Amino acid sequence: MRRRNFLMATTGTTAAVAVPLIAQHSVGTSDVIRLRSGLDALVAVDATRGGHDELERRALAGAAKALEKQKLGASQRIRQRLFSVAADYTCSAAWSAIDDKRTDRARGLLDRALYLAGMAKDSVAELQAWNLHAFLAHHRGAYTEAVDSGYAAQATAIARRDPFYASLAHVRTALGHSTLGDRQAALRSLGCAWEALDKASLNDPRPSWTAFYGPGELMALTAIVRDKIGEPAEAEAASHKALATIPEQFRRNRALATVRLALTQLHQHDVDQACATASTAFDLMDGHPIPGRMRSHLGDYYRDLIILAPDAGVAREWGDRYRTEWSRA
Repeated sequence: MRRRNFLMATTGTTAAVAVPLIAQHSVGTSDVIRLRSGLDALVAVDATRGGHDELERRALAGAAKALEKQKLGASQRIRQRLFSVAADYTCSAAWSAIDDKRTDRARGLLDRALYLAGMAKDSVAELQAWNLHAFLAHHRGAYTEAVDSGYAAQATAIARRDPFYASLAHVRTALGHSTLGDRQAALRSLGCAWEALDKASLNDPRPSWTAFYGPGELMALTAIVRDKIGEPAEAEAASHKALATIPEQFRRNRALATVRLALTQLHQHDVDQACATASTAFDLMDGHPIPGRMRSHLGDYYRDLIILAPDAGVAREWGDRYRTEWSRA
């Protein structure tokens, strides 16, 4: 009798414990897909408007949601995929901070993204984080760090396997070399970037954040490298090719390429044409606030313009518009 009562009690206890476990929601593939779809919407906003507070806030909310669901993952594979989603959202937040010129904020986010990418064992997310580290270092003036971050991106498994990602890593390295004044290293890395992109299949499925990169964007980055190493005519030609190739939906990127084109024209002392070109960047961003990084590039243009032609009427007119546009919220 005691044995039967013990078995019944044990069975009842087991059933009581099992009820909440069955009721608990298990996270699976559909949850991962749903969370990833939110990234595509953020990428579309960035392509048009650029980085801003609301974009960063939404990205961080997405990362937090992915990490919360990670605790309920049905399997180790699902948990790793959710870490990967969190890494991608965190990179998106970091990119928004970089584009909005909040560099101190961005660095902490990128360190977090690298941790999450490691937990996910996701080399694409790792490359994205190193790519952004190189970008951030460049804008902080830490050019040696930019080169080292470019090399770290090149060393990721995905860069060794897919020439598309290798190209992106090589061009980041080229930008660092060019700013350091190392012409040969810059051209060597730039050549590697073009060679890798020529080998890449541009139609393979990849994360939505990679959509910006292709021949047009590489041509725009080539223009920067050429201008930095003292070849403004070659840089101008590359900028024209970039603007003929960058898709229309990447309005912010097209506006940035336009500012860079104006800089190459200014560096050839073609002041009238440079001012006309630079003004079209404002037209491209009409209806949206100018992101911090673009403001910085426009400031670089205005500084060079004042140095080169301080008394030119066209320079004064452009300066008046620059101050008006700068005040746009």
